[in-house]
Amino acid sequence: METQRWPAEWLRSALVGAVLSLVSEGETYGYLVAQRLADGGMGVVKGGTLYPLLARLEQDGDVVATWREGDSGPGRKYYSITPAGRERLEAYRADWVAFTQVSTAIITGTKGTS
Repeated sequence: METQRWPAEWLRSALVGAVLSLVSEGETYGYLVAQRLADGGMGVVKGGTLYPLLARLEQDGDVVATWREGDSGPGRKYYSITPAGRERLEAYRADWVAFTQVSTAIITGTKGTS
């Protein structure tokens, strides 16, 4: 199955909300987040984009990270959402819905029509 190639600026605008949403579903690690983004249709998000974003979310207090040694391979950093991260995600979701409704109406030419 071929993956849709979205414009980079679209992905950048949606990535914080998408990553917070995935982390909110339960403790996870970066590679799994990237895989779930791709499986969900957002395309390949490279480590050079994803890991700095996760670090910023951690620095901002939206996620916490814990390091775990691997059983048969390298260790992994696991991420969990914080209460502040849940608040940010809920605000992001509400704002995203409003923004996409307005922008869709303008782009499709249905803004102002009854």
